[in-house]
Amino acid sequence: MDITEALEQSQPGLVARVKDAIHKHKLNQRSEQTYLHWITRFVLFSDLKDPDALANEDRRLFLEYLNDRMRVSRARFNQASQALAFFYEDVLGKTPAGDNGCAAA
Repeated sequence: MDITEALEQSQPGLVARVKDAIHKHKLNQRSEQTYLHWITRFVLFSDLKDPDALANEDRRLFLEYLNDRMRVSRARFNQASQALAFFYEDVLGKTPAGDNGCAAA
């Protein structure tokens, strides 16, 4: 399963929504690839649930998993955190409810 298949399986049209938001912010191609990577890993971690149904708690659990279980570097953790913030705010149109409980690695 490639990146676009996983996102499309969770919500048809999601890849286009993510790419539209990325282009709206004039992010470069590498940022697009990185954001799509982390957003896809998050959706897969969440068992392909509809992203609109996911809450800040799901984001917190994923970031804890990356930090505690996968032991990703601080740079990768920050990439993932930024990608999810972008996803929630700019793609899904959700504002975080205060502190999402995610500290840097």
